[in-house]
Amino acid sequence: MNPSYDLDKIKFSIDQGSFDRAIALYEKDRVTKFTENSIGYSSIVLGGKPYMVFVSSRNYDRGSCDCYLGQNDRLCKHMIAVAIYAIKKGKKLNEEEKEVIEELICNENLGELSKEKLIEVKKTISHAMKYIKGYIGPSKHWFTYQGSLSEGCARLRKIISKLPISKQTTQLLVDVLIRLDKKICKGGVDDSDGTVAGLIEETVALLQKYAELDRSSIRAFKKLCTVSTCFDWQEPLVKIFDEQEID
Repeated sequence: MNPSYDLDKIKFSIDQGSFDRAIALYEKDRVTKFTENSIGYSSIVLGGKPYMVFVSSRNYDRGSCDCYLGQNDRLCKHMIAVAIYAIKKGKKLNEEEKEVIEELICNENLGELSKEKLIEVKKTISHAMKYIKGYIGPSKHWFTYQGSLSEGCARLRKIISKLPISKQTTQLLVDVLIRLDKKICKGGVDDSDGTVAGLIEETVALLQKYAELDRSSIRAFKKLCTVSTCFDWQEPLVKIFDEQEID
């Protein structure tokens, strides 16, 4: 029985430290006596002592563990390790699966995406954007909502960090920035903790590097010259456009 979640769902929803510790347990074969039934997975995870762990097949963060965190109804590395085992069934993880991108990375590779790859990237961006949605729920759902914003931003960081540098990808990121801004200004996104704004600022800084490495990418900033935004994040890019006298 395959779980309803995948590795990306786990990786983009938790902090890097917890993910890395769970990966270490998995790779060191500490997840033992793994069994499954109609509702989830059970295992004995070898840590400071053997821990009895259960994880739901529908939600990786629903289950139980008799470690200190588990006894206090908190998600622990043992539960995450069992969820990873349910996904991978003991198979080796590759480096990309283990990679966590906490801040945007400029890979400094110049080039355009193929037509097919561009369509694929746009689809993954749209999927990530679905996690960045307006908040209309009761206060008791606040932390779950913040988790959704964080997951959406984490997914976008992975996508953006893999992009080559060109006018084409710069135009793509300008559109992403405008979409994120609209979500905050008009879409009901409650970004009081600055999760989405932080991603916007990181992306602006990344585009400044794009401009240094590929002057043609500056042309894509023209679209921002007539845009009004929530906190004027576009100004550094508009300044680059104006100073370079790009038509």
